[in-house]
Amino acid sequence: MTKQLSRSEFSRLGKRGSYRLGAMAAQGIAGPALPRPFRPSFGRTSHGGPLIAWFCAGLAGLAMIAWGAMQALWFVPLIIGVIAGVAARFGQWRLRVMAPAVVVICAAGWGAALIVPAVRGLPVGATARTIAAVAGLPAMVVVGVGITLAVSVLQGLAGLWLGRALTPYPPRSLALPRFRDQGSGPA
Repeated sequence: MTKQLSRSEFSRLGKRGSYRLGAMAAQGIAGPALPRPFRPSFGRTSHGGPLIAWFCAGLAGLAMIAWGAMQALWFVPLIIGVIAGVAARFGQWRLRVMAPAVVVICAAGWGAALIVPAVRGLPVGATARTIAAVAGLPAMVVVGVGITLAVSVLQGLAGLWLGRALTPYPPRSLALPRFRDQGSGPA
């Protein structure tokens, strides 16, 4: 503040354009880039691996959940959910696709594990009714089986979330190529 103000600078005060505020910004630092405009695409998306491989992996997960339920390993849906979350991250599947798939896999796995003993003649219905009554719920088979399937589904979804949360995004070199927007600027 050792510089003296001239009379011409004093007369400019309060007038439009006299402060030159643009010069006060840090030089060489660019602002945030503008977001790309949304352009809907009706082309096919690309995912890691063919669809039949994902379907077979889902069936394998279903079989592992059913096996684990028959062996009294109640936590297998959580493990399958974590594996599905990691695979979904690298396969570039969205959560809106993987969440219903995990729900179906977990419910069908535990459902198969409950149907097999019932077909063999074991009292699965009576056991489910007793468990529901002990839990303070209506003593109905549907309630006992429904709670069992709901716990399995919640474990699978928690595992899916955990698998996606712990897996970083794949680097650009490993990511599958996506369709680029035509005309969105230099590539």
